[in-house]
Amino acid sequence: MKKQKALLIIKPDGIQRGLCGAILKRFEKVGLTIIGFKFMNADSATVKVHYPENDVWFTKVGQRTLTNYAKKGLDVKKVFGTDDAVAIGKTVKQWLITYFQESPVLVAAVEGYETIEIVRKISGNTIPILAVSGTVRGDFSHDTIDLANEQNRPLRNLIHASDAVEDGEKEVALWFKPEELFSYKRADEDLMFPCVIPAPCRGTG
Repeated sequence: MKKQKALLIIKPDGIQRGLCGAILKRFEKVGLTIIGFKFMNADSATVKVHYPENDVWFTKVGQRTLTNYAKKGLDVKKVFGTDDAVAIGKTVKQWLITYFQESPVLVAAVEGYETIEIVRKISGNTIPILAVSGTVRGDFSHDTIDLANEQNRPLRNLIHASDAVEDGEKEVALWFKPEELFSYKRADEDLMFPCVIPAPCRGTG
């Protein structure tokens, strides 16, 4: 089975609350290998590429925002100056870019078997209030869409984790240069994934 790569970003709220160690150790303890790691200020150009720049994504984000505002009886035009989903999506993306630049971020590339499924499971629901206990977001945050909408900001959900194999490869390549990634074997890998080929049964006669 081929190993997968995933990108993890501990966002500014995770940095500001001193949760880096508590968050990162969960991914290490499950057996994932950290192959790239850096503490950095995220430049706007990289964040702009990180989040999609197309009308499909803008529409999805904008429509979700319209729905949430309608549920709360909030005036979307008062906040965004429009009720056009694409335009709203573009504004939300700008909020995300600003959010990523509130403080440094911790960026890690991890590798392992079924990595994407593992990082999504450990991270928890992207809406913290819906994330179950035992996940990063479930244990360390309880932000809600309603509160974020009222305060005109994106959800503060602590961490980004790649959500598809192709996204993992693309995101790792975006945030890391090839020379910043390392290949090595964890000391416990053979214990976690022993390659055992049973010997043929030998009769006694």
